[in-house]
Formats: sequence, C-alpha cells, structure tokens
Amino acid sequence: MQLPFRPKQQMKQLLQKDEPLYLTKEGIEKFHRRLKQIAEVELPQAIEDVRRTGEFGDFSENAEYQEAKWRMRRLRDQQTSITEKLKISILIETTSEDEGMVQMGSRVCIKKQTGEAKSFQIVGPEETDPLKGRLSFKSPLGARLMGRTVGEEVTLSSPSGETVYQIISIDS
Repeated sequence: MQLPFRPKQQMKQLLQKDEPLYLTKEGIEKFHRRLKQIAEVELPQAIEDVRRTGEFGDFSENAEYQEAKWRMRRLRDQQTSITEKLKISILIETTSEDEGMVQMGSRVCIKKQTGEAKSFQIVGPEETDPLKGRLSFKSPLGARLMGRTVGEEVTLSSPSGETVYQIISIDS
C-alpha cells in the first residue's frame, strides 16, 4: 500500500536535513520572542488547565482534560523545535567583499519583460514569504539570482512558458 503524498511533510523533511538554518536578525528575534511567549504565558496556562481539568475525575472520558494535555504537549513540542532550530541557525550577514552581487540578505529589485518591477529580500527557507517580499535562496528564482549583478538577466521556466527577469538594483 502506498502512502498518500503530502507536500507539507515533504518540505518538512527537506528542511530537517543536517544543514544549517539561515535566519535574518529579525527571524532569530522572532524565535526568541515566541520562546518567551510559550515559557512565560502559554505553557503555565496550559499546565494550570491540565491541573484544573484533572480535578474533574475520570481521565478517560474527560474531553477537557484530554484537550488541555494535547495543548500542553503541542506547546512543549514547539518549544523543543524552536530551541533546536536556534542551535543550528546561522545569522545572515551580507559581506562587503561581495557587494554588488546578490547574496543572502540582499534586497533585489527585478523587472519582468512586461515592465512589472518587484523587490525581494533573499532569505533562508524558514523565513520565506513572497507576499511580504521575502524569497528563499533555494527557490527557483532565488537560486538563479544568487551571485548575479545589476543588469544581468535570469530566465525562469514554468509550465506557462519562460519568463525573463532583469536585475535593476541590489541593496545589501
């Protein structure tokens, strides 16, 4: 029997390989804020809920107790996951020796052939959010932009055809 294909699981497996996790300063700070939120607010509340609902009696048929235990386990899993990510994280810093070239942390302005210009910051896979202008260096477009300079063109193939992008500017 073949297991169903789950894209989210496949992406999770790709990210869990023994490779460093590249994060911006903001990404690292976001993880630290989340850890603090879990440790100081959410986990103590979940522990209190487990204690309170445990007093209701019969654990096997106590839905509130089961829910509180599940929430507490999920928070502890998140705490462990974030801690492990921070252990293998590397701060993305742009270097002056590669100034003028697209590198992790660079903000790149590109223009399509149609004249539509977009600006992206090149980040690691964990912080990718194209709607907020954050593009992974591992994405098809991000990978093609890496190491390029202003004026160069990159071609991206897709099912709808090829798209050519020209690099307009690079800010480190």
